[in-house]
Amino acid sequence: MKKFSRVFAAAFVLAAGVATPAAAQDWPQKTIRIVVAFGPGGGTDIIGRILADWMQEKLGKPVVIENRAGAGGILGNEVVANAEPDGYTLGIMTAGQIIAAVTKKDMRYDTLTAFAPVTQIATASLLIVARTDFPANNVKELVAAAKADPGKIVFASPGFAATQHFAGEMFKQIAGVNLLHVPFRTSPEAINAILGKHADVLFDTVSALLGQVQSGQLKALAVTGKDRFPAVPNVPPAIESGVLPGYDVTTWYGFFAPRGTPAAVIAKLNKTLNDGLADETVRKRLVAAGVIVKGSTPEEFGKFMTDEYKRWNTVRESAGIPKQ
Repeated sequence: MKKFSRVFAAAFVLAAGVATPAAAQDWPQKTIRIVVAFGPGGGTDIIGRILADWMQEKLGKPVVIENRAGAGGILGNEVVANAEPDGYTLGIMTAGQIIAAVTKKDMRYDTLTAFAPVTQIATASLLIVARTDFPANNVKELVAAAKADPGKIVFASPGFAATQHFAGEMFKQIAGVNLLHVPFRTSPEAINAILGKHADVLFDTVSALLGQVQSGQLKALAVTGKDRFPAVPNVPPAIESGVLPGYDVTTWYGFFAPRGTPAAVIAKLNKTLNDGLADETVRKRLVAAGVIVKGSTPEEFGKFMTDEYKRWNTVRESAGIPKQ
């Protein structure tokens, strides 16, 4: 597995292209488009628009968002993979798109070699919630209940092979329990299933669940990241329960470009975006969108994506989920 990681990390570095300082001096000369592989109004779209505003101000050229939703983010990624590697087409990668890559067969691009990473932007924990009359009030009690009644506790998610689904599969594998997964098409449908007592537990984003938790319609058992999350500071990380060693699941966002984009352009993009992440106004807007601001080098983000691909492919194989 270490060899796998090294090989693909090297592929990411090569994907950034050969350094050409002149290209960076001339770039940009025209409109930059950011392909968002999901519909308007979602987390990826909001984050993309916040950073597009910053880039436009600092680079002095129009920066537009192009929504290309479909197939768990694969259609949008395909647009970037097939674009000219000139720095004028960018994409935003998410945890869900990596999971889509490990669950799909016959894809028309290779997620680990088709792109040049630019920088990681942000992360966000998921929430594990339960219906209010569910007997477990924390993760330790949930695991105990699942072991007492194997296969009887229903966990919902807003979609097969979504990050939320795989967060539940990893939970099952680490805790050694059997929960019955029921996927829905959207977060509202999954939430309604819990509220209607058609399911017991739900893994979903903080932004999707915060209103119901604050109103007392759902009870929060844990966050899935290793640290407490600012939006729900009183909810403990699942890893603190003592029954989920190593459990750490977050959604995340990062910018990438087509393979072959000149390294000097990647470097300029990286600096522009990381400067934005350090700007107080931009940071406040991102935090208000429900994320924790990150930032990285292209190499760090490339390695991170490789590690995520490897991790979620292992979860898929262990869960016996065939590629579709």
